[in-house]
Formats: sequence, C-alpha cells, structure tokens
Amino acid sequence: MFLQGGYLGTNVDAIAAGSGVSKQTVYKHFGSKEALFVEIVASMTGDAGDLVVGETLEPADGAELAGYLRAYAEKQLTVVLTPRLMQLRRLVIAEVGRFPDLARVLYERGPQRAITKLTAMFERLAARGLLSLDAPSVAAAHFNWLIMADPLNRAMLLGDQAIPTAAALRRHVAEGVRIFLAAYAPRPAEKRPRQGVRRKSS
Repeated sequence: MFLQGGYLGTNVDAIAAGSGVSKQTVYKHFGSKEALFVEIVASMTGDAGDLVVGETLEPADGAELAGYLRAYAEKQLTVVLTPRLMQLRRLVIAEVGRFPDLARVLYERGPQRAITKLTAMFERLAARGLLSLDAPSVAAAHFNWLIMADPLNRAMLLGDQAIPTAAALRRHVAEGVRIFLAAYAPRPAEKRPRQGVRRKSS
C-alpha cells in the first residue's frame, strides 16, 4: 500500500482492513504509522541484503576468480534491480525530508552492508594471493559501484522498463569484472602458492 500510494496516500484504516486485523492491532504492534513505514523499509532492504550476502563458496584459485566475481555481481544486480525495490528506493528519496533517518537505514542495510561484505571477502582473497590491493574497503567500493551504478541509476530515473534483461546484465557484469581485475588482479610475480582448500565466506 505504501509503494502504491506513497506515505501520505496510505492510511492505517486501509492497512488494517487489507491485513484483516483491527486498527488497534496495527498500533499495538508498531505504535504509529511512521514506525510501521520505517519497519517496512528496514525489513524489505534487510531481506534483499540477506539474499545477496548469503554464504558462498569462494574460488579455489585464480582461474576461478573471474567466474566467482561475475556470479556474485549477477546475483547482487538480480536481487536489487526489481520493480518492488526500485519503488521502495524512490519512495524513501521522496520522504527523506519527513524521515531524515530513513535514507540512513536504507543505505546501511543496502549499499553499506554489501560493501562491508565485499571488504571482508577481498581481504581473504588478497591474503591468498588472488587479488593485489592495499585498501580492501576501497576495492570493495570500486567493485560495488562499478557493477551497480549505471543499471541502478537508469532503473531509478527511467523506470522499470530500464531494468536490464538477463543477457544485458551478464554483459555489463562481465565488462565490470574485467575492468576490476585489470586493476586488482595480481601480476605473475606477485602470485602466491595456493594455500589449502577453498573457504566459505561468512
């Protein structure tokens, strides 16, 4: 209802009726319309983040690295670039003046969480000699926005019809990973011997 009608266009009576509960029940659980709205934004963003940062099997060696990064990036884009989450982002931007903390919630549970996950991942890959980098958090930001910035901005500004097809998404990801590895892949002299078996990310 919030996504369809916006914050001001949605009332608690309609929410209660659509949920099959009383208005008092809504207030009992959330306290106010404002708190319910914030909870919806937080939970939707958190659920999407859970899908992106779930446990994955890291590459065994450098030969698997590009494929691993492509699979991760495709998963991230597929999760984020949905009409429902694009609607949510637009709604948060429209209401940021009314709810100044809302954009922070969206950022922390979305982009910042993704970058934190990537930072830890890149630290492990660098320790194994699969990446060459001095600042994992900088490399994580580069990777995240190299992959996300253009398709996300297009979908946000041009509407759902600008969400790329699966084939276009794969091409975009492949080029982004190629550029990233051109900057961060170790040179032959820097590569270290393979250390043990692959590890799962947390």
